[in-house]
Amino acid sequence: MHPIARAAVSLLVAAAVAGVTAGPAAAQDEAPWTVATAANDFGADRDNYSYTSDAGERIDDGLVITNHGPGPLDLAVYGADAFTTESGQLDLLAKGKPSTGVGAWVHPSRDRVTVQPGQTVEVPFTVTIPAGAPSGDHVGGILTSMTQGDIERRVGTRIRVRVGGDLRPSLSVENPDVAYSGTANPFGSGDATLTYTVRNTGNALLAARQSATVSGLFGSWRVPAAAIPDSPQLLPGETWKVSVPVHEVIPAVYLTTTVTLVPLLTDAAGSTAPLPSADTTTHGWAVPWTLIGLLVALVAVLLVLRRRRRAKESFDEHRPERDDVTV
Repeated sequence: MHPIARAAVSLLVAAAVAGVTAGPAAAQDEAPWTVATAANDFGADRDNYSYTSDAGERIDDGLVITNHGPGPLDLAVYGADAFTTESGQLDLLAKGKPSTGVGAWVHPSRDRVTVQPGQTVEVPFTVTIPAGAPSGDHVGGILTSMTQGDIERRVGTRIRVRVGGDLRPSLSVENPDVAYSGTANPFGSGDATLTYTVRNTGNALLAARQSATVSGLFGSWRVPAAAIPDSPQLLPGETWKVSVPVHEVIPAVYLTTTVTLVPLLTDAAGSTAPLPSADTTTHGWAVPWTLIGLLVALVAVLLVLRRRRRAKESFDEHRPERDDVTV
């Protein structure tokens, strides 16, 4: 999408699953129309669409569009896959970008709709789950959009489908690294920076509760990192980069860093439960250069003093004896 258009996009993604924030808060206010879920056998006043179904099944539902503006609106209606942005928000692919998941499973009864001022129109749609769809969580959405020049306004609602089968929630830590910045005080502590990437390696929508510690050899001088915010909910296969400062770290030459992840799984009813934690360990150097430099300087001074003492002793041993002279 053109950068100007991207910056001007308005998107509302209803967020029923804890940890996934909505799109820009002003999106619904900026657009002259709103969308809502239809009232039917799935319920009324739903925040978004959430289904549990098996591969090969078809789901029928509806999208309600209301025009709050002064003129008629000609809107495109389409499905799109979801993804998590670098800021941790859930977003949906722009119109024209191909979808391979939920966005491709969603089929509105019409791809365009005209809504008169003050009127409400319901657009039926189906979600057809392919027979070979893998089990687990799949997230996308249904969108309405209007393009004016380079500006595309989008208002949509998320669709989450949990396909039946084995649910395998799993997170991993990739590329862990710890860097020590040192301290000028030879007997003081310094700061370390821990970086790593959280990857959702399972088939369920997950957030990560995180903690980390840094210690010296054999667990000595263990220092916990400050509280690390939970990651946003990550779709299967998605990653989240983390950078954590750790203060008051003793330069113990060889550091051991442990990252602990607790997967947070949200069920179809919106309840979140922690799963068993898993630890990942990495190592890094924290050489106390200032202290080493001080010790080297001290040793050098001692060697010089020792050499001078030996030279004096050698001189005294070889100095000729003088006879006493009496006048």
